[in-house]
Amino acid sequence: MLNRLFDVPYHQLKNFPQATMFNTKVDGQWQSLSTQEFLQQAMRLSKALYHMGVVAGDRIAVASSNRYEWNILDIAVQQVGAILVPLYPTISAKDYAYILNDCAAEYMFVGNQEIADKINEVKPQLARLKEVFSFDSLPNVSSWNTLFDLQHEISELMVQERMDAVKSEDMVTIIYTSGTTGNPKGVMLTHGNVLSNVLACEEPIPADQHSKVLSFLPVCHIYERMLHYLYMYIGASIYFAESMETIGDNIREVKPDVFSAVPRLIEKVYDKIIAKGEDLTGVKKKLFFWAVGLAEEYEQTGKGSWYYMKLGIAKKLIFSKWQEALGGNVRAIASGSAALQPRLSRIFLAAGIPILEGYGMTETSPVISVNSFQRGIRFGSVGALIDEVQVMIASDGEILVKGPNVMIGYYNNEEATKDVFNEEGWLKTGDIGEFIEEKFLKITDRKKEIFKTSGGKYIVPQAIENSLKESRFIEQAMVIGENQKFPAAFIIPDYAFVRAWAKRHDLSFDNLSNEEIIADPTLNKRMFEEIEKVNAHLGNWEQIKKIKLLPNLFSIEGNELTPTLKLKRKVILEKYNQQFNEIFE
Repeated sequence: MLNRLFDVPYHQLKNFPQATMFNTKVDGQWQSLSTQEFLQQAMRLSKALYHMGVVAGDRIAVASSNRYEWNILDIAVQQVGAILVPLYPTISAKDYAYILNDCAAEYMFVGNQEIADKINEVKPQLARLKEVFSFDSLPNVSSWNTLFDLQHEISELMVQERMDAVKSEDMVTIIYTSGTTGNPKGVMLTHGNVLSNVLACEEPIPADQHSKVLSFLPVCHIYERMLHYLYMYIGASIYFAESMETIGDNIREVKPDVFSAVPRLIEKVYDKIIAKGEDLTGVKKKLFFWAVGLAEEYEQTGKGSWYYMKLGIAKKLIFSKWQEALGGNVRAIASGSAALQPRLSRIFLAAGIPILEGYGMTETSPVISVNSFQRGIRFGSVGALIDEVQVMIASDGEILVKGPNVMIGYYNNEEATKDVFNEEGWLKTGDIGEFIEEKFLKITDRKKEIFKTSGGKYIVPQAIENSLKESRFIEQAMVIGENQKFPAAFIIPDYAFVRAWAKRHDLSFDNLSNEEIIADPTLNKRMFEEIEKVNAHLGNWEQIKKIKLLPNLFSIEGNELTPTLKLKRKVILEKYNQQFNEIFE
């Protein structure tokens, strides 16, 4: 019986011992770590932490990109009863200082020089932090390798006593939510919280001990981290992508059965595929877009044999090449973190590349619902509820959740904990939703993001933004207009596509800056034609009346996006206040 998260790799050792548990590309070659080696290293590190005086309940922080060392540290920390505090590698030095002080971290592990530099910058402010260790070999930073060479009297039996003392209801991690406003809040999750999610998500994920999975979403996020435990539990081999730039190459090389992705990545994959179709000529081009048109009409049942026969031809001639571009073995892509365009879900499923969109939050460990082969896939929904999780729709449409996956509260923040639960103990998600067919959950917007125009009409920005982003001209969009006479939008064009479009229409954008491109009246006119396509499906009060093109992508580095790629609306409005005023003056 599994009661603690550190039981999971031992379950793998007993049932599916893997020679290729974790796989990393080093000097052009894949190097593997076996289940046995993984657990041996985790035990050695647990002994070192014990020797250093780490006791149950101590907080150990880590900030690094995905690598097997992260997972070894995670299990080692758990085995001595301590609490892992994962941080995003991309956050600011100021955020590191706030979080490390708030959780009173004793030790910190970093992945590279850039993160070490940020910690050094704020080190004088970190009274509780005893030492920083690095996975990479860095000057002036202690190497984590020194911990494996420590001479001490700590035995495996002593660590085992600590492990035996850990209970399912004990806190295992504090994960600080990025938050679109204010300081991050530390979500306290127990072994039981996360483990309940692992066991409930075994059925939806089409993988087993013979499968390969590719990991590139940040493991500091509970979504990818929970999946790592799930992959360990079923005995799948985990391969780490080298970087975000090499994902395409790594997918073709590893040929994974499953990988997780955020909608933005799926959108980019689709845009690349369509761009290649545009480059075709004659019959090949006609066949390509005939196949795409068929996929846009796809339904799982009820289309008639003639349709499915044509789809079979399209799969053989066109979609088989899409599958090859994703390695040829993909049984499913797990999508989360933000809303996926229903059109893309439909097209990829028709092409034989199922995208299983789910929904959750850090506070729910994270999965609440997911589309799956067993319980059904409904386009535009986030699927059926996972086992043991309950959802109630409040009178104002807010999604409320109960279940074994729900956090025990926010660390050091009783007020925020009190605010996020209602009187009956339901967790308030902040999302607005409904059930389709009384089974499939559909998210319609974020409660805090819905706004009113000065005429008193409600605007649901996220749904409109997702429709706008279906245009190949549009990379990002943000609907604005709270307390104004009409809604408008900030639009960031897809500059690569716009330059290609300009070339086809005898406009030369090649040597122009983004600022010069968005000043072009022909582009602005063409862009508003894309807006009107979306407006045609909206009520008169919610139609976008004006737009302002922006030169630069919203980004994490620019502080316009959270690490989970959600819009920081307040920050964006402050940053582009002049453009806002130009629209509404």
